[in-house]
Amino acid sequence: MNIRVTGILIENDEILLLDQDTDTSRTWSLPGGKVTPGETLTQALVRELKEETGLATAPGRLLYLCDHIQTPATHILHITFEVHRIGGTLGDIPPAPDTRPIRQVKMVELTDLPSLGFTPLFTALAQSGFPDAGSYMGPKSAIGL
Repeated sequence: MNIRVTGILIENDEILLLDQDTDTSRTWSLPGGKVTPGETLTQALVRELKEETGLATAPGRLLYLCDHIQTPATHILHITFEVHRIGGTLGDIPPAPDTRPIRQVKMVELTDLPSLGFTPLFTALAQSGFPDAGSYMGPKSAIGL
């Protein structure tokens, strides 16, 4: 099982997103990545957000846990946290060894999420502040991803 951390930064009704190829038809996604051996979840979260967005962040609430089972041999546990900006410069990212290059990093109006391929369910959860925060949600589809 692989473990992936994701950060959700919402400020002034805008959410932080990356334009990057994903394993779906959607190219815009939430920043985050794999937890490496010896890293805590929060260390991985802070590292991934800095690498992918240029922002220094502090972890906030645990928002949700989800399973993403691509094949019987590929099971990813997604652990998503709310994050708060504490510094850095949006988009100031070094060339990364990422297998999926990041084309753009930006804050996007929550109301624009559907036009970027996010489901109405995910949009509603983001707009309402993730009311079931801290819950195991089952498959990623349960939160509209």
